[in-house]
Parts: sequence; C-alpha cells; structure tokens
Amino acid sequence: MHELIGPAWLIWLETSALAIAMRQWRWLYPIIEIVHIVGFVTLVGAAFMFDLRLLGLSRHVPVIDLERHHLRWARLSLLLVIPSGLMMFIAHATEMAANPAFRLKLILIAAAGLNALVFHKGIFKSVKTWNQEIETPWAAKLAGILSLIFWTGVISCGRLLAYL
Repeated sequence: MHELIGPAWLIWLETSALAIAMRQWRWLYPIIEIVHIVGFVTLVGAAFMFDLRLLGLSRHVPVIDLERHHLRWARLSLLLVIPSGLMMFIAHATEMAANPAFRLKLILIAAAGLNALVFHKGIFKSVKTWNQEIETPWAAKLAGILSLIFWTGVISCGRLLAYL
C-alpha cells in the first residue's frame, strides 16, 4: 500500500473496513470493476444511441420513444455505476483524489449531467414538434454533440486512471 497522504476524510475512507476488503479480497475488486463497466456500458451506450438520433440519424425513430426506452436504461444503470464507482474509489481514495484523470473524469461527468439537465429542461420540452422525420433543432444537435464529447472523455479518463 502507498503512503497515505491527503485530507483526513480520504484517509478515513481508505482505511475503512470496506476499503480494506476491496484491496484484500482477491475477487472483490475485479467483480466490482466488472459491475462498474457493465453499468457504464449500459449508461453510455444508451446515451450514445439517443445522441446519434439527436444528430439526425434514424429520423424514422421517434425521439420520444427513444428517450423513454434508452434513457430509462441509462438512469437505471446508475444503480450499478454509482455504488461500484464509490467502492473502487474508497479502496484507493487518497491516490484517486490526487489523480488528474480522476479529477477530470468527475468534471466531465458533472458536465454531462448538466448538459442532460439543460436539454431536458429546455429544447426537449418542444420535442413533439420535431419528434420524427423532421430536422432536429440545432440546440438538440448541440446537446447530442456535447454529450458524445463528455461521455467519450469520461471513458478516456477512466482508462487513463491506471496510467497517471
């Protein structure tokens, strides 16, 4: 184990029973990591399919139907992603908190969430006027492009955690 340097709350997290179990039980960390990846694949896959529709692909598919189906799965996947992510974080809390890829990942997740919130509180309210076979408004396309960029960044940062 590396030297514990950082705020007391991070050291407390990293020395908790769950964090120790995450590091010491041979299969716990890999199992939790697999759960995290499955949840993330579901989340980002659903978001990507919706974003591509916003960019004008598959115009015959109603945006409202796609939102109901795909984004419901994206939201449900958070039940896998958040707890598993927290468990992996506490196993190496001080190290992760200092990792620039981890910090950027959190910023990008916040940006993706804010983008989704702005989209749903804004342009999505008028979706009935551009639901199917009609050019998607530029604001919806912008939200789709930003979502693709943010989620690709999140995935990239997740992969870079081990290398930085």
